[in-house]
Amino acid sequence: MENQCYTYFKIVGDFNPDTVTKILDIQPEESWKVGDMRKNGTKYDFSFWSVGRCDDYDIEIENQMQKTISILLDKIELLNKIKNENNVLFYLQIVPTIYVENDTPCLAPSLDVIDFCYKTRTKIDIDLYVDTFTNKIDVLED
Repeated sequence: MENQCYTYFKIVGDFNPDTVTKILDIQPEESWKVGDMRKNGTKYDFSFWSVGRCDDYDIEIENQMQKTISILLDKIELLNKIKNENNVLFYLQIVPTIYVENDTPCLAPSLDVIDFCYKTRTKIDIDLYVDTFTNKIDVLED
């Protein structure tokens, strides 16, 4: 098993995802609004909008973070408008799965990523999964 990671940008809170889509002129990869039905039949109690999913694992995770925010770098003023007019939080989500037998990736964000997060008050959220695997060969004795 090889290490994996994906990153994406998300907005959560009490807002209309269609309005965010219109303001940013970016189609979300996933979105829902308060009151929409979940697959299990319950209703969402928060709105969600996400974009920029990057599955291209790189041991330098900062490269994935950079790819995720690249479509938002010219939208900082619009993101701040959304934040000022709505009860929302912004997250740069990082979800690595690390296998202990592999090289450990670098999770440090670049200065460009830190600058974007500072300017938009985006939190960096890391959901780290660690797993082990073993390559066992069963030897049959006669």
